[in-house]
Amino acid sequence: MKKWTTGKPDKNIVSKLMINCGVSSLTAAVLAQKGYSSPDSVMENLNVSELSDPFLIKDMQAAADTINMAIDNGDRICVYGDYDCDGIMSTVILYTYLLETGADVTYYIPERSEGYGLNKNAIDKISDDGVNLIITVDNGIAAVPEAEYIYALGMKLVVTDHHQQGDSLPSAEAVVDPHRHDCFSTFKHMCGAGVTLKLVAALDGGDYTMALEQFGDLAAIATVADIVSLTGENRYLVSYGMNLISNTDRPALIVLKEVCQLHNKNIDSRTIGFGIAPRINAAGRFGSPKTAAQLFLCEDYDEALPIAQELDRLNNCRKNTEADILTEIYQMIDNDPSLIRGRIIFLCGKDWHHGVIGIIASRIMEQFGKPCFIASEAQGEIRGSARSFGEFSIFSALSYSAETLEKFGGHPGAGGFTLKEGMTEQFHALLEKFALENHKIMPLLTITADSPVTPAELTVQNIEGLSVLEPFGMNNEKPLFYIENAEILDIIALSGGLHSKLRFRLGYAQHEALVFRTPPSSLIVNKGDICDMIVTLGINEFKGNVSISVIVSDLRPHTFEQSRYFAALNAFESFLRNEELPKNYYPSMYPSRDETIKIYTRIPENGISSDTLYIMLNEPKINYCKFCVAVEALRQLGLVTVSSADSTIRKVRVTQKAVLESAPILLTLRNKCHYPD
Repeated sequence: MKKWTTGKPDKNIVSKLMINCGVSSLTAAVLAQKGYSSPDSVMENLNVSELSDPFLIKDMQAAADTINMAIDNGDRICVYGDYDCDGIMSTVILYTYLLETGADVTYYIPERSEGYGLNKNAIDKISDDGVNLIITVDNGIAAVPEAEYIYALGMKLVVTDHHQQGDSLPSAEAVVDPHRHDCFSTFKHMCGAGVTLKLVAALDGGDYTMALEQFGDLAAIATVADIVSLTGENRYLVSYGMNLISNTDRPALIVLKEVCQLHNKNIDSRTIGFGIAPRINAAGRFGSPKTAAQLFLCEDYDEALPIAQELDRLNNCRKNTEADILTEIYQMIDNDPSLIRGRIIFLCGKDWHHGVIGIIASRIMEQFGKPCFIASEAQGEIRGSARSFGEFSIFSALSYSAETLEKFGGHPGAGGFTLKEGMTEQFHALLEKFALENHKIMPLLTITADSPVTPAELTVQNIEGLSVLEPFGMNNEKPLFYIENAEILDIIALSGGLHSKLRFRLGYAQHEALVFRTPPSSLIVNKGDICDMIVTLGINEFKGNVSISVIVSDLRPHTFEQSRYFAALNAFESFLRNEELPKNYYPSMYPSRDETIKIYTRIPENGISSDTLYIMLNEPKINYCKFCVAVEALRQLGLVTVSSADSTIRKVRVTQKAVLESAPILLTLRNKCHYPD
């Protein structure tokens, strides 16, 4: 369960934005909550109508001059990319442009096994190919020793990148990166392909017309895929590119839209992020990134189709691999629930595919609401990825544990690491120690609604007005709205019980809402309940009829007290970690025999979600901490199982009587309470 927060936009600012910007009340509320206080600030940030002069970026002129001179001299040029979607799109953009200018050009995209960025083995191969000039795209800013090696071999280097600068810059004819400490360009948040698009414009004299028409679609895909800030110039670039994709004649996109089943659908940032981009990324994860590059270099539909089908197959491999690893992880947790009871989650497996462990870390973090570190041992090396949220910094945690690591890197929200041999347990212990020392109360995974929505605001016209905020993405997420006091009129199973549809009354009007990936049996509300919801709002169009679309992100009974719930959960897990609690906590945590039996008897034959069971009990004397202790006691005695995959409690058929008081958790708690034996 996630913590809820709800924005409270200033009503005066909302009114001012509605009047002066001509937007709907919902749109104005979202803008006000995001910090836009005047029409000018809205126009400046949301209505960007062009890209800034490419030559504002430091060294752009030097890069253009160097590359144009190499073209004129007939020098052999190599475009050096990266194996993710951004790196592949960047490579295709620059390689295609240079090829069309008549340059003697090749490209090199390292395989994932080679690691990120320039490496000496690749440089040797490029040198042997007779290359005179290497141009990096989406990498290179940190390649200080590799740059020296390039020059030692008699080649030249131009770097284009969008990552943060380190202590020093690599030696090069030009280093084009908006994040250079001495770069004063107006917009810093381009992805690698965005910087490459600006380089192409610079090579063409600074005019964007050709660059956008030819490559705006590819740069838009990369911008969405790389999860960079979708503000300022990136909004313009993605909007422009989405229009190109919707009306594309590029064979690669025609066939990709077909395999993604998007050929008759509206193209937006979501369809790019969850349809097109994952298939491009799958090439670098489960095959070769060159396959995706070849697709976008195709000029023929029949040639492109089988490559797109191969990318689709690789993406399915990615999904299956993720599912297999998650199944293994759930089994590990079911066998040892302490794996998720720490302040952080650290899991290490054998031969888990390195191409997906970052995705797995995100999934586990989201599911259990804790910073997550996932590692995989392969060929004698243990490498991992980590994900976090809130104030818990992955980079700080890895720095604290540096004595156990061969190398590490990252930022507050994510990072990667390689463990020293034999240091797995010590690494885990240091992570827990860091968390305890820096976060006595661990941050909670939070879902935040931008604004409450009233019954009167749930109109087609009002919700249609939200479209001016698109495209949605990082720093401009799709708005969430808080619906309070909705009466559940009916709950309907969809897709064989995989999803749920709610019919609810809000005020005097009735609406429908969809709850994806949650069967009716797992909902924590029932027909007739009054509940609160956090939702996204949209518009459905079917056979000329237009209606409101309500998609539930989270819901709970109106009477739910989240502060008590999370305080109780924190106390329960602290107790399991042998952390000292105030002495008066222990008696209130101890369930009586009758209370435990009451919990056990309310478990239906087909099982039930633990949170649903707790809310259905509706027993004031059974606080959530006491409930968790009782369930753990039943689990320890083999009377129930608790699935980590979906938190479902199920009864176990038993043939002999169990002595409730013998459960280890109750014995420990009894001693803390100083109860007599």
